[in-house]
Amino acid sequence: MKKAMLVLALCGLAFLPSVVLAEMEGHEGHSMAGTQTVTGEVVDLACYLGHGARGASHEECGEKCITSGLPVGIKTADTLYLVIASDHTPANKTLASLIAKDVVAEGEVSERDGVHLLALKKVTVKK
Repeated sequence: MKKAMLVLALCGLAFLPSVVLAEMEGHEGHSMAGTQTVTGEVVDLACYLGHGARGASHEECGEKCITSGLPVGIKTADTLYLVIASDHTPANKTLASLIAKDVVAEGEVSERDGVHLLALKKVTVKK
C-alpha cells in the first residue's frame, strides 16, 4: 500500500511542470507574448483565407472589404495575425488604406488554438 501511494505521489509530481507552464501562459491553450513588433503585408482576411487573394492585384477589392467591416490581418513570412486596435475595437479604419502594403506593426500579441491576435498600438509602412 505504501509503495502504491509513493508511485501515485511521484506520478503527480511528474505533471507539475506542465501545470506550472500552463499557469505561466495565462490559460490552457493560450499564450500572451506581450508587446511585439511584426512585419508583413496587410490583408483582408475574408479574401485571403477564402481564396488566397493578396498583393497589389487585390488592393481595390481588399480595401472595399476592410472598409465594409470584414476582418483585417497582417501576413508575415510564417504567421497570419488577426488585427484589432489596442482598445479591442476594429482596426479597419487604421489599416484599410494600407492594404497590400508591407508594414511594421507594434502591439500586444496573443495566441489561442492556433489563432494569432495582434492588438495594434502603432503601425508604419515598411521602408
